[in-house]
Amino acid sequence: MAVRSPAPHTDRMGRTKRVIAILDDEEHYRRALSRLLKAHGYDVASFSAGEELIAEVAQRAFDCVLLDLHMPGMTGFDVLARLRGQPAPPPVIVITAHDDPDFVKRALDLDAFECQSKPVPSPILLGAIERACAR
Repeated sequence: MAVRSPAPHTDRMGRTKRVIAILDDEEHYRRALSRLLKAHGYDVASFSAGEELIAEVAQRAFDCVLLDLHMPGMTGFDVLARLRGQPAPPPVIVITAHDDPDFVKRALDLDAFECQSKPVPSPILLGAIERACAR
């Protein structure tokens, strides 16, 4: 299978924009993250269920995924396991309200790039995204 690279998106100045996927079952949190990322020049794709993200990853590449762990249906752990099986998985930053060391270890064992606790201060989140996109 061919390795997908992110479709180039450009801003009005012709600069390439990174595409970030957000997966969280809380709509208000997805909207807040979307506004923050768009204000910092990112393109955003927002998903409320793991199945939606997995289907989209099969069609297009993302520069980074922001992932909640605890969701109804497919959990963030399930999503990490499925992404791990992709030929060129995007880096995943886990953002969770459950700051449990066992959850963090499990997420990192499933190849999460980094784990952050909600609420994540904007500078910390933006720094994590830049590190993930640069890898």
